[in-house]
Amino acid sequence: MASARVPGSGAGWRGACALTGALLWGHLQLLCAQSPTNTTSVCGQPGVTGKIYHGEDAPDERWPWQASLLFRGQHICGASLFDAQWVISAAHCFQRSHQAEDYRVLLGYHKLEKPTEHSMMMTVYRLFVHNDFNKKYFMSRDITLLQLHRPAKFTSHVLPVCLPGANMTVPAHSSCWATGWGMITEDTVLHSPRQLQQAELGIMNNDACNMLLADPNSGQRPVQEDMICAGDLMKGKSVCRGDSGGPLVCFLNNTWFLMGLSSFSAPCNDPVGPSVFSKVSYFANWIREKQSSSPSPDPSIAPPEEPPPALGNSVSLGTAHKHRTCVILVSSQTFLLWWLCLRIL
Repeated sequence: MASARVPGSGAGWRGACALTGALLWGHLQLLCAQSPTNTTSVCGQPGVTGKIYHGEDAPDERWPWQASLLFRGQHICGASLFDAQWVISAAHCFQRSHQAEDYRVLLGYHKLEKPTEHSMMMTVYRLFVHNDFNKKYFMSRDITLLQLHRPAKFTSHVLPVCLPGANMTVPAHSSCWATGWGMITEDTVLHSPRQLQQAELGIMNNDACNMLLADPNSGQRPVQEDMICAGDLMKGKSVCRGDSGGPLVCFLNNTWFLMGLSSFSAPCNDPVGPSVFSKVSYFANWIREKQSSSPSPDPSIAPPEEPPPALGNSVSLGTAHKHRTCVILVSSQTFLLWWLCLRIL
């Protein structure tokens, strides 16, 4: 989870503001996320109340659906629990040749190096990688469902997030939150004890996001209809390698909804650009179809339960799961002018 601050400056000019406004219309108006009621009986209702401000470390119990996806014992991606026996992540975290038994899901973790009595490691019964992943355009249909052998035991540290319906939308400029255990920058690993990181991001209009990101190979608009874009260009917050597949949640109707899955971004170095997420509402029907096609497995076929591991700093994030390297079309000076315009206007 990258966080690099754009340097400040003095007053700008209105002419520069006009030019910058043409480049960067639709500024990110970050709103303070309010907290839901204190209940553990329904999705999207963590037990911790109170507002969260600009800290990097996520408070314990704040995001109880956050999961770590392990491949052969190594953390490679984030994921989210949305049902007692179902987890959702990004398709690019998986390779077609791999089997469900190669993966594990960690739940109830706050610090990867320090599992607690609430932590659990779950085995995976079936994988549902979207058949059209990366076929229509770069990172298209970047979504995977994981069905667990056993249902997760809900506690204050392990709770599901709500999934949006097919018609649910998030207004532009709304404030949402991304979480994960990924890299701090392209070259900096999350420091010990590897505490869950959070970043408040503003939802961006796809057209505005496409103005900032470019695909150098095909020239296509990188943000398509099955994607949602978010960022914090002012404070330089972004997802990074190791955050892939993790949640982007938005507080709507007094409930936290999983609106995005971390898919790709510009390099998580200064100047930081927007992050792109798979749009979960776009796949609402696909998710229901996959769930209905796979009843809960017989508990007798589940492998023995395994103790939750402590993942040290030596754990690799896996080079196969890097985010897409995109080109930022505007310089850090343009970001600065844009910030000055907001101050003047």
